[in-house]
Amino acid sequence: MIRINQIKLPPNCQNEEETLQKRAAKLLRVEPAAIRALFIMKKSIDARKKPEIYMVYTVDVKVDEEQKVLKKCGQKNGQIQLVEEKTYEFPKILPAESRPVIVGTGPAGLFCGYMLAKAGYRPILLERGREVHRRLADVGRFWRDGILDPVSNVQFGEGGAGTFSDGKLTTTVKDPKGRMREALRIFVEAGAPKEILYEAKPHLGTDILTDVVVNLRKEIEANGGEVRFEAQMTGLLMENGHVTGVEVNGTPLMSGAVVLAIGHSARDTFQMLSGLDIPMEAKAFAVGLRMEHPREMIDRLQYGASARSLPAASYSVTAKTASGRGVYSFCMCPGGYVVNASSEPGRTAVNGMSYSGRDGANSNSAMIVTVSPADYEAYGGEGPLAGIAFQRRLEERAFQIGKGAVPVERYGDFRSFVAGADGGAGAMAAGGGSLSARYPDFAPAIKGSWRFAPVHEILPDFLNRALVEGVDLIGQRMKGFHDGDAFLSGVESRTSSPVRILRDETGQSEIRGLFPCGEGAGYAGGITSAAMDGILIAEKVASLNGNVVR
Repeated sequence: MIRINQIKLPPNCQNEEETLQKRAAKLLRVEPAAIRALFIMKKSIDARKKPEIYMVYTVDVKVDEEQKVLKKCGQKNGQIQLVEEKTYEFPKILPAESRPVIVGTGPAGLFCGYMLAKAGYRPILLERGREVHRRLADVGRFWRDGILDPVSNVQFGEGGAGTFSDGKLTTTVKDPKGRMREALRIFVEAGAPKEILYEAKPHLGTDILTDVVVNLRKEIEANGGEVRFEAQMTGLLMENGHVTGVEVNGTPLMSGAVVLAIGHSARDTFQMLSGLDIPMEAKAFAVGLRMEHPREMIDRLQYGASARSLPAASYSVTAKTASGRGVYSFCMCPGGYVVNASSEPGRTAVNGMSYSGRDGANSNSAMIVTVSPADYEAYGGEGPLAGIAFQRRLEERAFQIGKGAVPVERYGDFRSFVAGADGGAGAMAAGGGSLSARYPDFAPAIKGSWRFAPVHEILPDFLNRALVEGVDLIGQRMKGFHDGDAFLSGVESRTSSPVRILRDETGQSEIRGLFPCGEGAGYAGGITSAAMDGILIAEKVASLNGNVVR
């Protein structure tokens, strides 16, 4: 296979694949008919030299006598090169007699279950929440009426927290084994658009994700697996340092292999595991606030005059403050919504979500700052669950100031209060500034009720100051980003798990047969990396080949 990099076409090019074939043939110095197959491997937007904007492609092509063609065309400084086709293969190992149990049906649990089902292991997947279409109704009722169902919400239910997100499929995880490509292939097989296989920043959107997770479940069931809803793991059964099963709503379910794909919000489960002395540790994570701008403004900043002819623009921004803290965007949702992502009564957490069209009036992202155990242990809690105590403290304050609704504040007001604050170690004191009597011409795009409130009172002083310094630094490079009429809402507290459940090179905990997996266990961050970790742990379970002590 010959790979050609840096083929540039104008945006919205007609007959994309035909044009690419002609360009590829010209570069290879062959006739277009000599190209037997062409595969788009990557597609991105180059807007660095506005108003000149290009779509940039990497393609793989099949031709006869590849070495002869390469010699004829020259390699053009690495633009043209020979590559080896790699296909992911799951280990061919006979299934064990004991059916593995997978706790959680987020991306990690679903992909672990999918791979094991396809290999004949007949896994049993346990989901504390409800199937996705009942879950949609439960979440819709919460956003409309404020009635939170602790069992079925934005965090819990089929598909996990990622179901109510932009559905971004990007990851920085290295992929020498081809697990990322395999995950994307499975997504397409389950109904995702084929473009995710090559777009530089692929995404699905909540509307497509809901259908995809149902199709993944059906494929698991068609291959002998089983998915049980409203089936919460309430206990872990162990004997002589080995897993023997789990309790499901108090009833024993025996198994010699248990995968913990519990997600980052299963706080009661973390508490239960900690009580059983399952080895775990507190880890760094990040907290912050959602920031909204009009989508047209972000599109114009990123694309200039070409904005109307291109998809909704995304951004990834970062800044380092004078104290050395990093401030960065997270889970950016072009044309999306801020969503009330709460899962516990009396606590408010937010996230971002887009539909596949990304055509909402606003674009938003979380603006966050990393916090370490040393940062947050001073704010309540100790040991491996200290980060959870910190999250809850912030969420309780967000709930209080918003009176149960999502609290919102203009960035100009937020900045004014932070600049005039007394710098205390607790929540911000309103030392300077006041809430505006007027508000911007655009409105917050929020799923769930919202109200204007003193968002500056949610986070500790050191985080507020870092956010203001970071956002203003970013605004110097991205004019208008730090506009006073942008909206902040909070609190973004569930960026990743505050806990890591320890595992070794076999994928197992110190408790043999127990496999911590995915984002909740501290080994992934986002849909794709969680899916990849699910595939990895499926391989580890299979490698035991029934030798787990039961």
